[in-house]
Amino acid sequence: MLLRRMLVMLGVVLLVVLILAGYKGFSIYRQIQQFSAPRPAISVSAAVAEERPWEERLPAIGTLTASQGIDLTVEVAGTVRDVLFQSGQKVTQGQPLIQMDGSVEQASLEAAEADLSLSRVEFERGRSLVSRQMISKSDFDRLAAQLQKNTGTVAQLKAMLDKKRILAPFSGTIGIRQVDVGDYLASGTVIATLQDLSTLYVDFHLPEQAVPRLSVGQKVAVSVAAYPGEVFEGRIGAINPKVDEATRNVQVRAMLPNPDDKLLPGMFANLEVLLPEAPRRVVVPETAITYTLYGNSVYVIEPFKDDSGEVQKDDQDEPQLQVQRRFVETGPRRGGWVVILKGLAPGEQVVTSGQLKLDNGARVAIVEDRTLKLEPDRQPAGN
Repeated sequence: MLLRRMLVMLGVVLLVVLILAGYKGFSIYRQIQQFSAPRPAISVSAAVAEERPWEERLPAIGTLTASQGIDLTVEVAGTVRDVLFQSGQKVTQGQPLIQMDGSVEQASLEAAEADLSLSRVEFERGRSLVSRQMISKSDFDRLAAQLQKNTGTVAQLKAMLDKKRILAPFSGTIGIRQVDVGDYLASGTVIATLQDLSTLYVDFHLPEQAVPRLSVGQKVAVSVAAYPGEVFEGRIGAINPKVDEATRNVQVRAMLPNPDDKLLPGMFANLEVLLPEAPRRVVVPETAITYTLYGNSVYVIEPFKDDSGEVQKDDQDEPQLQVQRRFVETGPRRGGWVVILKGLAPGEQVVTSGQLKLDNGARVAIVEDRTLKLEPDRQPAGN
């Protein structure tokens, strides 16, 4: 009886072991099947590497300055009697800006004009008398010298009175005034700044190697932080005939029309000199490039082939695709495009999104890119 019970328990144990072993074996089999089954294709978007004319440009940074710009100052000391402008006003050449008190100079001028009138009468009388030899030639010379002296005194006082009235030396926009009526101004006191904003200068520097590629009249594309995405067009107006010995750079000045007064002197400018040559370059969207410390690379899409070299197809009889990572040498970037100098041929298809999910040999399926389409590089207005 005891032996029979032991045999039954042993049979139960064996049955449980067999069930567990079978379940484990089935699990292992399913895992093997999962690993051996082909992975589903990863959805990516793609673009074709194009060969197109690529306009060469020389990048630089510069500073905007007014074609004419000064700090208005007074030449002679005095008290402000009247302010004839408003801060930020556009003024024309010769427009009065400040009138200073000139009552003392005016009184001195009236006295000097009286002396001048008297000396002129005496001079005419002396001319008549000397011709009749009624006075000596030396007396007549003294009368002539006195007339000349009084004439100079009147001219000097008139010039001082003119300096009491500050006029705009050129047309432009006047800044915030620094004086008020009743202020006593010493010689050299600044009353405001005056800037001609109709045309601005952009001063920048380029390496001496760029000198043969520069010429007066070349177009320059300028952008500033105040107006992101907007490009202003100017032209090179002057090239410094000397290279800086310390930096080996040459200074260049471009002229930039500013009809709307949007740009202001002192702004920091990013600019590009547009060169006439436009060689053909291989370009791809900038999103296709993967940047790493080890180099820049792209994922090139190729047909998936088996060991015999035959292209494999999917259920819809379409060629299966895979990617291969390829390191490339990149060139300049502009407008969402980047030049490929080495490593990629025109017509090859590259992945533009989804690279983080990829590795060498990964199977992919191309889907439509839902992001905004890149437009061809635009030139500045008027180009």
